[in-house]
Order: sequence, then structure tokens, then C-alpha cells
Amino acid sequence: MPTPSPPTTILFDLDDTLFDHAGTARATLAASTSQLPFASEIILDDLYNRYSELLEEMHPLVLAGQYSYLEARRLRFQRLLAPYGGLASEAATDEFAQLYYAHYLNLRQPIVGALALLEALKPHYRIGIVTNNRTAEQEDKLQHLGMRHLIDALITSEDVGVPKPNPRIFQVAMQHLGSEPATTVMVGDNWNADVLGALAVGMRPVWLNRFGAARLLPEVEEITGFEPLAEVLQKIVGYTEKTVN
Repeated sequence: MPTPSPPTTILFDLDDTLFDHAGTARATLAASTSQLPFASEIILDDLYNRYSELLEEMHPLVLAGQYSYLEARRLRFQRLLAPYGGLASEAATDEFAQLYYAHYLNLRQPIVGALALLEALKPHYRIGIVTNNRTAEQEDKLQHLGMRHLIDALITSEDVGVPKPNPRIFQVAMQHLGSEPATTVMVGDNWNADVLGALAVGMRPVWLNRFGAARLLPEVEEITGFEPLAEVLQKIVGYTEKTVN
């Protein structure tokens, strides 16, 4: 078997890879619903699971232009709160959505170890983000997390016009960064979008599996977080922290 080419470029997903969307969303739901009349009826785990299902269902529809961002947001919160009796009007739902996103912006946090990993990689590799989301939102997120200066290219589904796992978005990322599939690594948490998408264009994927899901292809490299740094570097690019230093 031929020796793999050493990587020149590391691509990352953003949401739930570098940015802790799950942790931020849970904290935001807790803060946003604490003053609702039916707050005592809410079980946070159930609410978060339902929120995640609705987001997973509606996000592709927004990307496809079937709903505007604001229309989808209103419908998502209407459906989320309906089992508890819901809110009295669309205006009340919109007010709750605004409260939610105010909390969300303040509570955003990175995955533990993500910033240190980017700082270790940056001097040696070109770094890109490939994300299924809106450009302005992701730019703001990277600035808030203190990561923007460590990223050489931000590639979004909004700009490219197709989401992962469509090969086009990965090809655009490589064009921006001057890389080839054989020398590019894709790190992400979503099996279909990140792992299978990368494999389809000849990249080596590294799967971030924080929640103990089953690995469907044993040959795919797996990490459960970004610490300890030396072990993560070894799995992503084949060297340890001491080599970097």
C-alpha cells in the first residue's frame, strides 16, 4: 500500500466541530424558557432533542430557499413550544425567538481544545472552514470565538450554492487554498456531510465523534475531542505536539 502524502491543508466543519453548538443551544434554551408560564413543565433534554430535530429538518429547506431565515425561525419555535400550549401569537413567538438569539450570541463557546489545535496547526498548514450555513453568521461566530485570524478561507454553502456533502463545496475549498485531495484532511462531526463528503472527493476524513455514535467505516480515523493535543495532532496530521514545538 502506498504511503499517504503528507497533508498541506486541514479543513474543518464549524458547527459542533470547532464551535460547540450543542452546548450553546442547551444553555440558551434553559435561559430563554426560564420565564415562560409553562417553564416548570419543560424537561431540558427533551426540549433540546426536539430543537435539534427541528433544526435538522428545516435547515436544508432554508438553504434550498423554501423558507426565509426568519420564516423558518418562527415556524421552528412555534413547533418547539406547541406541546406545552405554545405562545399566544406570532408576535409573541417572534419576541421569544429574539430573546433566544440574544442569549445564544452571548453564550457561544468553542469546543474544548479547538483554539489550541488551530494555533498548533496554523504555522504549518493552510486552514479552511467548510460549513453549511450563512456566511455572515459564520464570520461573526469565528470572530466571537477568537478564531478568525487562524482561518485562511471560509467556504459556506450560501456562497457556493450547494451544501456538504456535494463535491462542489469541497472542490471550491481546495481551489481557494491551492490544495489537492491527497494532501487535504477534512475534520468534522457529521458522518454524511463531512466524512462521506470528504471520501467522495478523495480527501482523508477525521471524524469528531463526541457523543459515542457507531463508526460505520472502521478505516476512518476517529477522535472524541481535541484533547490531549498531541494525540489529536497525531491522528489528524501524523505528528505530535513536540514535533511542532
